[in-house]
Amino acid sequence: MKVTLLNHSDTLGGASVVTFRLMQALQQQGVDVRLLVLMKSSDNEAVTQVCSRSRRNVAFLLERLNIFLRNGFSKPNLFKVSTASHGVSLASHPLVKDADVIVINWINQGMLSLAGLKDLIRLGKPIVWTMHDMWCLTGICHHALECERYKEECGKCQFIKQGKEKNDLSHSTWVRKKNLYNSSNIHFVPVSTWLAGKCAESTLLRNQHVEVIHNAFPIEFYKTKPTSPIQGFDIDYDKNLILMGAARLDDPIKGFEYAVEALNEFHKNYPQLAEKSEAVFFGDIRDASLLENIKMSYRHLGRINDPKAIRQLYASAQVVISTSLYETLPGTLIEGQAAGCVPVSFGKGGQADIIDHKETGFIAEYKSPQSIAEGIAWAIETSPDREMLHNSVKEKFAADVIAKKYIDLFNRLLQK
Repeated sequence: MKVTLLNHSDTLGGASVVTFRLMQALQQQGVDVRLLVLMKSSDNEAVTQVCSRSRRNVAFLLERLNIFLRNGFSKPNLFKVSTASHGVSLASHPLVKDADVIVINWINQGMLSLAGLKDLIRLGKPIVWTMHDMWCLTGICHHALECERYKEECGKCQFIKQGKEKNDLSHSTWVRKKNLYNSSNIHFVPVSTWLAGKCAESTLLRNQHVEVIHNAFPIEFYKTKPTSPIQGFDIDYDKNLILMGAARLDDPIKGFEYAVEALNEFHKNYPQLAEKSEAVFFGDIRDASLLENIKMSYRHLGRINDPKAIRQLYASAQVVISTSLYETLPGTLIEGQAAGCVPVSFGKGGQADIIDHKETGFIAEYKSPQSIAEGIAWAIETSPDREMLHNSVKEKFAADVIAKKYIDLFNRLLQK
């Protein structure tokens, strides 16, 4: 079986990381798999960059320019939407023509246009589309937030300045997607049950083939006990460590203000536990002054690029928290739990696929800092067995488990 994966990059961004892991997981199961990307940064021989940097930049800039113009030259929402108006033609690529199955992943920002997708469909090969956000089921947005227009038909988009109009950019793209999907053989794979629920609500996908398969994670890489202290970090390992990590901690979607309030609620309502605890943050932050509002002991370690250091950090901690307003499938919770941390999180996303409430973690009331604080206290006081937590995510997200689910799907599609 020959499988070709398509993604914007091989290592840059969350979707790229999990797509690269899927490639490796399939290879370990004996599948002949290749990954085509717009931007290659690894030296893996199975990864092929599909075009030159200049060609990539042209496709990217033309799409962004149209969005920029429709937004009245406003930048804030420039990357909250994509139109797939421009991209690279892949239907004639040798690795596409030679493939038995094509697996699309995150293909925005110049990788694949809707016209290019139509050309792939015309090849008549089975196409699987792994969904890492809501873009497939909306007109143009990657996360709809509180908007529910995708349940009928998109228009009057909150992310477009011309969004007072029904027939705006989101609506015209929604129409193009609907016509394309209705004439396609695409099998959509949301990576969480929550995202599958959004598919069922969407007029674009409610009548399409939809099947949940989670992202693959290297669960065995994570150890439930630290092998040695982490060098260079000023952390009090005798305290209960409460972790929060993100590429950018104060990205609005991460709800960082709720994390700060939750830690302060924990400090106020559980003073004895708070005195024996320390919050540890890793990742970039644009406004470091936000940290100064935290009343309990904390450390900000900045960006950590060494996976082994992150592994040691998880293994040394008791709790990993997420206050994201929306999260398709939070990787930090899975990685933390694989190392024996108790995950505490809001439940607006794929968290329910990870956490069994008050068994393997704590799902807090949405946008409630008090509930997050309660969860932190529960996690420290209950202290679930670390090996049990590790095994819980191993059963659901281990690379071999996920690869076998994909292989089963590929075989079913090839037999049709």
